Parts: sequence; C-alpha cells; structure tokens
Amino acid sequence: MPLHTTPALLLYCRPGFENDCAKEVSAACADLGITGYAKAKPDTGWLLFVPHGDEALAVLRAELRFADLVFARQLVFCSAYVDDLPADDRVPALVEAVKTLGSRCGSVCLETADTNEAKELSGFCRRFQPHLERALIGEHVLHPKDKRAPRLNVFFIDSSQAWVGLTDLANSSPWPMGIPRLRISRDAPSRSAAKLAEALLGLLTEQERNQRLVPGMRAADLGAAPGGWSWQLAQRGLRVIAIDNGNVSPALLKGEMVEHVRADGFHWRPRGSLDWMVCDIVDQPSRIALLAADWIAHGRCRDTIFNLKLPMKKRYDELERCRAIIDKRLREADVPYVLRIKHLYHDREEVTAYLRRAG
Repeated sequence: MPLHTTPALLLYCRPGFENDCAKEVSAACADLGITGYAKAKPDTGWLLFVPHGDEALAVLRAELRFADLVFARQLVFCSAYVDDLPADDRVPALVEAVKTLGSRCGSVCLETADTNEAKELSGFCRRFQPHLERALIGEHVLHPKDKRAPRLNVFFIDSSQAWVGLTDLANSSPWPMGIPRLRISRDAPSRSAAKLAEALLGLLTEQERNQRLVPGMRAADLGAAPGGWSWQLAQRGLRVIAIDNGNVSPALLKGEMVEHVRADGFHWRPRGSLDWMVCDIVDQPSRIALLAADWIAHGRCRDTIFNLKLPMKKRYDELERCRAIIDKRLREADVPYVLRIKHLYHDREEVTAYLRRAG
C-alpha cells in the first residue's frame, strides 16, 4: 500500500479535452509565477499539473481561480496518491493519506473520471463512502457540521489507485465530478434547454440570477430553432423574441412569452435595448464572438450568453483568439465588461460564454 506524497493539481475534464485543459492550466500557473509540468493521457477525462517548488501548491490554492479555467470541470489540490490498495481493507491506507493533507474537512466526495470504464466504479464508490466517512470521523478529520471546511475528494483511477486532495467550497464546482444533474421537462423543444440551464447555474452566481433574470425582462434568442433556449428563458418569466429563418416549436408559440421572427440572427436588430441576448448559432467562433461584443458595445442588450464552436485541433488557441476579439471590440467602445467562459457538461466541441457590461 505505497503512499506517495506528491503535491499536484488534479483536474477533471471532458474526455478528449485533456490537452486543452493542460495548456490552459499551465498558462494560468505561469501567470502566477509557478512553473511545472502537466501529465495527461488522451480520452481519460482527467490530468495532473505538478508544480515546481515546495510552496507552489499553497500559492496556487490561494491564487488560482477555478472560475477562470474554461476546460476544467473540477479543481482538486492534492498531496497524496495511494496505489496497491488491498481489495479487502482500503480504509486504513486512505485514512493515512488524508492525514497528510494537514486539514480537517467538512464532507467527502468519492469520484471517478467521466468515462465508461471509470463509471463502472460508481457503485463501489457509493458502497465504500460510508465506511471511509466513519473512519475519518473517528480520527477527528471529518467534521460534517463544519460547513466552511474544505471538501475531501478521493479520486479513484481504479479500485486500487486513488488521488487524495481538497477542494475549497468557494473555488470549485459544487457538483460531484463537476457534473450537474439537471432535470428538464419533456415539454422543452430540444435538449439544448439543458445547456442554457447549466450555463445560468454555472456562469452566474445566485445573486446575479436573482437580479438579472427577473420575470418581465425582454430577451432575443438568435438562431432560436427549434426553441430550446427560448423555452428556458420563458420558463424564467422572460419575454423572448426568437430569431430564426427556420421553424420554432409550435407549442412554444401558444402562449404570450415567445414571439417568432423569421430573420437572420447576424443581421436582425431590436427596436431599443433588451435585457438579454442569447445565441446558439453554429458559425465561426470569431464571428460569434464579435457579434456578442457588438451587441454589448452598442447597448442592444445588457447580458448575453453564447456558444463558440471550437476547431478540434486548435481549441485553446481559438478560444484565446475569441477573447482577444471581444477585448479589442469593447476597449474600442470604452465599455468595461465581465466575461466568463466554461466548457459545460452539456457542451461538446463548443464552449459557452457569458458576457455583460461591468458595473
């Protein structure tokens, strides 16, 4: 039962995006003055970043922001790895590994990668978790009543290997494996409704949702057909103009919340200013980025959520290009802004961005 004390960042991502996630976290660490190296295998759904220097992990835990990482589903600060766990008694070795973290924890999350192979461990994790929790409470490491203490994450590569680390509640995804479990009504015109629901949960705070998604507000949905995003906004009480030359679900138009306008989303303009614009048009990401920035720059809307369909071989590079396009356009217009981007669970080759005027 070898215990390896190796400080490292453990990041989960969508399988196939390990290289993009590695590039991004390496750049983010370099911006903080921390060097190191990434260890990733294709299609595994996770990777490590091993920083150089004894104090590097502490610096990263204080300065690296999960919200700034696009491709990471979760950010775990690890200092222990255990292998050769005995099938009949894994608890003692894992308890010793947890003790090396030097911190109490308020909850425990046993996780695997988001792959078909790793998911076979999910049943084991559910059965094993109560046993580990009892042992950690007995060792005065786990304090379930402490709602401010970090979360203990035990990430099983397989049933005999695990990384052990901590996630800070204010600097991590609140969902196990970084994956939200959303239930969308069968009345939704398309599955894309779940994507916008996840975007609103993941890219806006609860306070922002309460303040910026108020019933009676007005929104435009560019490239709306068949209407999943329009439906999601209407469910929140917003009045939506669905812009698309294609057909929108007839059921969506039965009420008074959604109006369908047959027009090109790139050329349509509202009469006056709206509260929101959302856009799921499939086009060059640079063109979508400029479209969204133009809407904000001209005051056509206050908030916008849009998708950027990234090219498979240069996802990270194209993402940085889109950031630069938005920054240039809004600097030229002298508009301060807030931009958040995330590769959502319901995204595939695209990422989803939230952009608004600052202040």
